Amino acid sequence: MVRTREPGGTPVGEQLRSLVLEHGNGEIDARTEALIFAASRAAHVTQVIRPAVERGEVVVCDRFIDSSVAYQGSGRSLGTDDVRQLNVWATEGFTPDLTVLLDVDPAQGRLRRTANQAAEDRLESEPDTFHLRIRGAFLEQARNDPGRYLVLDAGLPVGDLADTILARVQELLP
Repeated sequence: MVRTREPGGTPVGEQLRSLVLEHGNGEIDARTEALIFAASRAAHVTQVIRPAVERGEVVVCDRFIDSSVAYQGSGRSLGTDDVRQLNVWATEGFTPDLTVLLDVDPAQGRLRRTANQAAEDRLESEPDTFHLRIRGAFLEQARNDPGRYLVLDAGLPVGDLADTILARVQELLP
């Protein structure tokens, strides 16, 4: 099994991750942000994800195209269709078999992120209204593609979440 994340997962992806998520890199406008995520994703699919899938490995990736559709398309108001098209082009149409959405109210999510005095990254520090738009966009994507999505209440016990996810993954494995 290959475990990876976005942005990141490759040397260039990790550089782009720090550029787009860390504070102190100057202002990044919404279109540039979307292009950085798409560039990282293109390298990630080409160098890591597609080769692993072609070898018959299972790939678990923290975030993918749907995140850009939600964050940049809806959260940054760039348009979900435009952001999706950009990322479909960047990945040459690569689509996950399953997307797990751990649904949480934005205010509760912020409390969880900062519970141990953790600093929020550039996107995490956006106001709750931004995160409400993102949550809505994720839930809309799940409604539009229920066969690919598994939507779970993030407030459930971790063991219950893990069991439900494992059961769904096992249904997809040959």
